[in-house]
Amino acid sequence: MTNVQELSEKIKDRGHFCVDLLREVEGTVIGQKDMVKSILTGILADGHILLEGLPGLAKTTAVQAFAYAVSLDFKRIQFTPDLLPADLLGTTIYNAKESRFETRKGPLFTNLVLADEINRAPSKVQSALLEAMQERMITIGDETYKLDEPFLVLATQNPIEQEGTYPLPEAQVDRFLLKVKVGYPGKDDEMKILEAVSGSGLKMPQAVANKQDILNARELVKEIYVDERIREYIVNLVLSTRDPGSIKKAELANFISVGASPRASIGLAKAAKAHAFIEGRGYVTPEDVKAVAMEVLRHRIILSYEAEAEEVSAELVVQKILDSVEVP
Repeated sequence: MTNVQELSEKIKDRGHFCVDLLREVEGTVIGQKDMVKSILTGILADGHILLEGLPGLAKTTAVQAFAYAVSLDFKRIQFTPDLLPADLLGTTIYNAKESRFETRKGPLFTNLVLADEINRAPSKVQSALLEAMQERMITIGDETYKLDEPFLVLATQNPIEQEGTYPLPEAQVDRFLLKVKVGYPGKDDEMKILEAVSGSGLKMPQAVANKQDILNARELVKEIYVDERIREYIVNLVLSTRDPGSIKKAELANFISVGASPRASIGLAKAAKAHAFIEGRGYVTPEDVKAVAMEVLRHRIILSYEAEAEEVSAELVVQKILDSVEVP
């Protein structure tokens, strides 16, 4: 028996909670299976997620449902223009009774953070959040605190409202492993939503996993085998965003101002491993890479003015690259 076979059996044994987790959350978040699976992929890959969609599409509900289902500490932060970095990180307060300063930790000291409408807060607040995301540490006064594991930020933003917003710079958006675009549910799903709401209401999921299950699963995800040909496929996808001529798609060069960085290659490998884990496999296939490529790459490609003028989207560019790069 090969190591990959042993790992696959171990994943099926220890990763069965994924099926229960998806079932529980999908029972609450009706009609958003792709979003639910993407959030689970991010959790297992230890990567932060940016959820973009119109109001009322269950983005907040999905994050809350996951927090219930995996028994994680959860905090929701509503971003507003008057928010300060200390409102996220915490601050030191003078205790007159004991004549000393005390540290009051902010809401980032948790496992799962919902940063609601992240583009409504000014840049210094966004930077404070993104620094905590990257370093997994927070400094308050003279003390530096390590954040508890797992630590995951799920940020939401509304793509159509520009008034009173502070768009995230491209370099900061790159810190998110996945950018998930949330669409409308289908007619049948919306009927189910109405039926549930008009009855006893949407049920919150039961806890089917815990913090240790997530941490154990992440360790198994790191062990998942990625063949050299798959690694080359990942690199070819990313290189194609920088040099579309290499895949005989020179016309795309007019639409891409800046291609994806090596962080995209790392993100593709991590997310593909997490996707393989959810599917119960100890190895990555090209289908795993394709399944996560859009959400890993769409926010890492900066489009040119010509692309915006011709209404060419990042999704269209990524899809053309996926269709053109040779699959191993």
